[in-house]
Amino acid sequence: MDLETGIYGNRIEKESWKTVLTLAYQSLGVVYGDLSTSPLYVYKSTFAEDIHHSETNEEIYGVLSFVFWTLTLVPLLKYVFIVLRANDNGEGGTFALYSLLCRHARVGSLPNCQVADEDLSEYKKDGIAPRGRGIGSSLKSTLEKHRVLQKVLLVLALIGTCMVIGDGVLTPAISVFSAVSGLELSMSKGHHKYVELPVACIILVFLFALQHYGTHRVGFLFAPIVVTWLFCISAIGVYNIFHWNPHVYQALSPYYMYKFLKKTQRGGWMSLGGILLCITGSEAMFADLGHFSQLSIKIAFTSVVYPSLILAYMGQAAYLSMHHNIESDYRIGFYVSVPERIRWPVLAIAILAAVVGSQAIITGTFSIIKQCSALGCFPRVKIVHTSSKIHGQIYIPEINWILMLLCLAVTIGFRDTKRMGNASGLAVITVMLVTTCLMSLVIVLVWNRSILLAVCFIFFFGTVEALYFSASLIKFLEGAWVPIALAFIFLVVMYVWHYGTLKKYEFDVQNKVSINWILGLGPGLGIVRVRGIGLVHTELVAGIPAIFSHFVTNLPAFHEVLVFLCVKSVPVPHVRPEERFLVGRIGPREYRLYRCIARYGYRDVHKDDVEFEKDLVCSIAEFIRSEKLDHNEGVNLEKDDEKMTVVGTSSVNFEGIQMCEDDGDNADDITGPSELREIQSPVVQRKRVRFLLPESPKMDDSTQEELQDLMDAREAGMAFILGHSYVRAKRGSSLIKKLVINFGYDFLRRNCRGPSYTHNIPHASTLEVGMIYHV
Repeated sequence: MDLETGIYGNRIEKESWKTVLTLAYQSLGVVYGDLSTSPLYVYKSTFAEDIHHSETNEEIYGVLSFVFWTLTLVPLLKYVFIVLRANDNGEGGTFALYSLLCRHARVGSLPNCQVADEDLSEYKKDGIAPRGRGIGSSLKSTLEKHRVLQKVLLVLALIGTCMVIGDGVLTPAISVFSAVSGLELSMSKGHHKYVELPVACIILVFLFALQHYGTHRVGFLFAPIVVTWLFCISAIGVYNIFHWNPHVYQALSPYYMYKFLKKTQRGGWMSLGGILLCITGSEAMFADLGHFSQLSIKIAFTSVVYPSLILAYMGQAAYLSMHHNIESDYRIGFYVSVPERIRWPVLAIAILAAVVGSQAIITGTFSIIKQCSALGCFPRVKIVHTSSKIHGQIYIPEINWILMLLCLAVTIGFRDTKRMGNASGLAVITVMLVTTCLMSLVIVLVWNRSILLAVCFIFFFGTVEALYFSASLIKFLEGAWVPIALAFIFLVVMYVWHYGTLKKYEFDVQNKVSINWILGLGPGLGIVRVRGIGLVHTELVAGIPAIFSHFVTNLPAFHEVLVFLCVKSVPVPHVRPEERFLVGRIGPREYRLYRCIARYGYRDVHKDDVEFEKDLVCSIAEFIRSEKLDHNEGVNLEKDDEKMTVVGTSSVNFEGIQMCEDDGDNADDITGPSELREIQSPVVQRKRVRFLLPESPKMDDSTQEELQDLMDAREAGMAFILGHSYVRAKRGSSLIKKLVINFGYDFLRRNCRGPSYTHNIPHASTLEVGMIYHV
């Protein structure tokens, strides 16, 4: 069902220096591709219209000073030294912060959370024991009491997520187009205009067409390309500094920022939207944390990326400070400062680096959409795992082609880096503002630090980012409307899906069948019990779903073994295989009714194959065996008087029951360890099922009989009962609710995919039960 080997191999607690340096080298290709290509378009976007390069050099020195301090304060100080520490068991990103807050303040968006989930290994690993009283506890109780604040927090996280998706559209467009713009200086005048756009579009189509192969196929090239690019821009920067203006380092003083704003005033403030582009890709340090480690990302940035970028920007400034009569049609760009002899090789390396940087943001977009889908905030989509060894490398076909079409539309529609830069800048700074807001809550609620520290954090970094945000927002009509429009569309889709899913679950809870109804039917449930296992999919973690009573009322026959299966996500990145299942019994033993809850983290891998069935049956068998051995092992759910036991998957639970399936003729050839003995079914079926049981302690007759019934039922086959719900707004609902439920949510449900584990179920074994939900 999942890739259980390799997922936890990424959790390196005591890392050797060799491992750290290897990870740091690899992170250069995956994490810093976008950030390292920003010198291609920062100066060109900044001097596009609002300010002009003059003989006094106050503008270019002021821009360099802003770039230096922005790179120092945001990526270096904020992300490297503060935000990276707020990881969710090694995972980063907007939803990692939201997940931390969900666990510590009980403001989660998942409706089927249980107390038993808090006993997961990764649930409390990151936290500090909360204080009894104080501002932090008051803030926590306020968030838990007011649903409006919880919705605001959810919308805030969704806005950040939508802007990341928008960045997945804009970053490939501006990176590739800026890299290709070097043709302007390398070709004859006028011809480049007919070449740049087609070449950029061809590269973008090629980039998105390669996504289904997975980054691991060409990933070994990513780090060398980025390292070569960083060496190239830093070497050119050093050459320009010593050759043109060795005193350019003086512009690093904050005094030049004051002189810049004093001279340029409103134009200088509006040009901040271009300067902002120097930190595009900074969020990737946090978002891609799960693939590396804090130390490796810090080493890569502080020792390689940061100094290379500073030298590159200083070199460009040094060249421009001595060249004031640049052709107006090209304005100020990266390639004008590149020596003419090496311009073509630099152009080739820049295009490769732009592709690598675009690849990183596209992969990050796939990853965050998977997280949103797992937490019930995005419609279910097809997720293809492109690597069986490297966790987190996924491909989503529908999203990939949507991103490609939007990216091509932006490139063809804008055709210049100025408006692309305005759009990309707003998307980037919005994500950073959301991170700052969520981070301030993490400081108080998760780290239990002083409220004053959180206020200082949000005031300092929030002020810097708000300044850039205002400069980007003022250019709404000049391209900044694109990320707002994209974010609005995705936000509506995500919130409608979340709202509809929540209302559907509330209907299930309100209309669930009581246990007394089951008990009143007797052991035969008042119906014909046929051979086999009936697997009823439900979102409920307690109680009998209404769809079951709806089914038996219309067709009074069911399987001799009934399993109510709930596959749910929990607000942790990973659930360990030994904690995968919660298994319990519904009603007395002779009813043969079980509940099984399969738990997955928002970054866990769901692999569709028959191993899930095997793990499921083994977990029920292990529950039956161990039920009488340890009565205190389960987790008591008082509401429905069900006792749930934590059971691991068969691949890790070696001391428990193992199941063998084979053709009946070869049954005697299977040999197991000497300490295991076999229970075999006396009837030979098409597929023979055997349970291998530990020799001690000895089981009583009733337990053996129940295991025999389960084994016979497994041999007879398994049927999957899936609910096909039609959700409608109930009478008296408002017009907005009717539009959202009857049209929006209904459209998304009809066009999204079903639960991931049902994709490989044979159609002959599937029953769909239709039911109308009036929510």
